[in-house]
Amino acid sequence: VPVGEVIAILELSGEKGASKSSGKTSEKTDSKNETSEKSKAQKQVSRPASFKVNENVFISPLVDAIARKHHISYEELARIPGTGKEGRLRKSDVTNYLENGRPFQFAQAVPEVSGFQIPDLKFDKGKGKIVEMDRMRQMISDHMVFSKHTSPHVTAYVEADLTEMVHWRNKNKDAFQKKYNEKLTFTPLFIECVAKAIKDFPMINSTLDGTNIIVKEEINIGMATALPSGNLIVPVVKNADKKNLKELAETTNELVGKARDNKLKGDDTKGSTFTISNVGTFGSLMGTPIINQPEAAILATGIIKKRAEVMERKEGDTIEIRQMMYLSLSFDHRIVDGYLAGSFLRRIADYMEKFDSKRTF
Repeated sequence: VPVGEVIAILELSGEKGASKSSGKTSEKTDSKNETSEKSKAQKQVSRPASFKVNENVFISPLVDAIARKHHISYEELARIPGTGKEGRLRKSDVTNYLENGRPFQFAQAVPEVSGFQIPDLKFDKGKGKIVEMDRMRQMISDHMVFSKHTSPHVTAYVEADLTEMVHWRNKNKDAFQKKYNEKLTFTPLFIECVAKAIKDFPMINSTLDGTNIIVKEEINIGMATALPSGNLIVPVVKNADKKNLKELAETTNELVGKARDNKLKGDDTKGSTFTISNVGTFGSLMGTPIINQPEAAILATGIIKKRAEVMERKEGDTIEIRQMMYLSLSFDHRIVDGYLAGSFLRRIADYMEKFDSKRTF
């Protein structure tokens, strides 16, 4: 470094940095600082809100040790909301992040768009009360925004005739509960059909890691479950394709019960490869669910309603009362194209419609 060249500027808190060098050196420094500040400002404005980056991320030796143990990159750490002073990361922030399945592990940052302006929304708050988000609501909020900005969402729809399935369940639910001491809801029946369809179309059971598509071997189905607080959590049925109906009923009932009693453990919500959201529970006809990152797709099942349908019979067309349900599949268009999504969704509906009404348990 030439004598007299500025190599660093130290700035104390509350003071503006200034270079004592004069002339050409000072001009160079000011120019560099101005360019750097402009660049920094542009990045802050141009970054779409794909995820909330912790600008004040400070990696303590303890946090660093945890990150190294679990192979968490600095970029991934920067996305974890910090609860320490000035937003710094604490040990509990990282351990809670790990317990929630590392939602930012594989997702890629959205490329910066030149000239992108973050809108400064001004509105009249009017009369009312301020409700501060709890920690879980903040995580859900960040994850939903992150998912929408990470994956180009597309949603496909089909309707399925569940008449045979509904009649079989209504006929056998009491005997099933008496035999196994387990309630027979529609959830294990839906999971059974979805797991079969995933085996037929394994690319649905994948995630994107950079330029690589990772196709998962295990079929772990997440169930979006509402909590008493109004928040949402996704317990996971592991190896759903290897479980029979009794085992699926036991697992789903146990997980839903633990969720409602706030007794879910970390492992109960980890490792999902595909998620089902039963919006029909709340009376919705259909939904446009947001993908549970880093998965490739999510299925919403609507309410089962009796409708008059035209049925093709040997003697001709007839109008019959059928138990109908809408299915909607939101998928990541980076990984899944319309043909695959439509075929997969139709296959789920086929398994539901061709339900064996003579099956035993």
